[in-house]
This record gives sequence, structure tokens and C-alpha cells, in this order.
Amino acid sequence: MPVTVYDHPLSPYGQKVKIALAEKQVEFTTLMPEAIGSGNSGGVFQQASPRGEVPALVTDDGTQIFDSTIIVEYIEDRWPQPPLLPDTPQAKARVRMLEDVMDTHFEAITCGLSELKNFGRGEGPLAEEIFDRGLAQIQQWYQWLEAQLGDADWFNGERFGWGDLCVVPFINGAAGFGAIPEDALADWLARANARSSVTACREAAQAVAFDSEAVSLEAVKTAMDQGLFKREYRDHRLEWMIKSGGLQIVVDGLEKNNLRFIEPF
Repeated sequence: MPVTVYDHPLSPYGQKVKIALAEKQVEFTTLMPEAIGSGNSGGVFQQASPRGEVPALVTDDGTQIFDSTIIVEYIEDRWPQPPLLPDTPQAKARVRMLEDVMDTHFEAITCGLSELKNFGRGEGPLAEEIFDRGLAQIQQWYQWLEAQLGDADWFNGERFGWGDLCVVPFINGAAGFGAIPEDALADWLARANARSSVTACREAAQAVAFDSEAVSLEAVKTAMDQGLFKREYRDHRLEWMIKSGGLQIVVDGLEKNNLRFIEPF
């Protein structure tokens, strides 16, 4: 059953799915949706992901799934060996809570930092102040993550799994903004990044970020200023930007028509 993942290499959500498939040794191909980020993608991708977000998983038997958590759950059900979830109900609940924290609270910060640094939201002292707040918040989350890790080698317990693949893409993204973990969390990150499934995702992301042939961030910013490129502000991202002092950034984005919200399917 050929598997296609609609993805962008920089998406931590997409990386979660690709790591899960790689750990299961399931072969898959990746496609980047046309007009990604515009809110106007179409074709099979739009059918599979009516929110217009990556990742989406499509198979030749007609399976179409969006949302990274639901996709990873499908992968675990469809290919149960080797298992990604830990063994006990309590441990399974713990790593699912961990995933929810990373997908919402933590991702909101890294997305916001990207808005400021890569896409030119805000200017001058305001942008600098919000950026610094984001870095400080990440350090607070690092303390929480260290407590969650405890003395174990893996967030998942005795083996790499669900609890790790849902954390590592986001911390790698945060490290790109200068938020480098330390101590036990740094040791864990080194172990996770040494896995071939994680290495492949990290290298693909770096290739896009530093590829001189790729569309420049300045070109993306120009498209945003023209309302042709629209960043999606889901609830957690909107909450973070406002509570961190960026209400005017949201207002400006609405006026310029370069941010979007989910519409009914």
C-alpha cells in the first residue's frame, strides 16, 4: 500500500509523521503541496487536508488523513510493530499529554518566533521584546521537559517512541532560534538526533532552510505583504501572539490579509 505524505520539511508536525513511518520501516514518499501557505492549495492535498495544513497522509486504497496526531495514531494501528506507544495505560496517557503540550503550547512559541524572525512580523523594540519573551518561555518549558524525562534515557521510557518523536522536531526548531537545551535534555536530544529517522528529517529541514535555490525568505515576506502568502493562526498561535504582546501584529496581519483562520470545510 504506497504511502504519500504531503509535507513541508520545516514542519515539525510533518516530521512527527515521517519519524513514525521510518521507525516502523514503512516506505513512503513526500510531496510538497502546491501554493502551500497561500490558503489556496487544491487537488488531492486539499481533499485530504481541508484545513490546508500539512501533514496529510494518502494511500492508494483511498485512505486520506489530516492532523499529525491522528496520522500517528493511524500508523500505530495500521503497523503495530514495532510499537511506538509504551506498554501501560498510564504511560500511554503520559506521552499523549506530552504530545499535546508540544503541539500546542510549545509550537505556538516557535511559530511565533518564526513570524518575527523569518517573516518580518512586527518591527523594532516590540518585535525584539516579544522574541525575548518567547526565548524565556522556551527555557521554562525546557525545565518542565527535564522533569518529564527524569532519569530515563527516553521520554517514552525504556525505548525511543511516541514520547520522543513528538518532542524532538520542536526542540530542534527551537534550537534554530538559539534556545539550546542543556544537561539531561541536551543529552537526550543528542541521542534522539543520532537516530536515522530523526537525522533524515533534520537534514531535510536544513537543506530547505539553507538551500540557495529555494525561495528566499525575503520573497516570502514580499508575498505576505501583498496578501499572497497567508500564515495560519490557529487558536494556540493566536493566544501566544496576543498574550506575548503582539496584538498589533495580529491586527496588522488582518488588515494586510496575510494571515488566515480555518473556515468550515
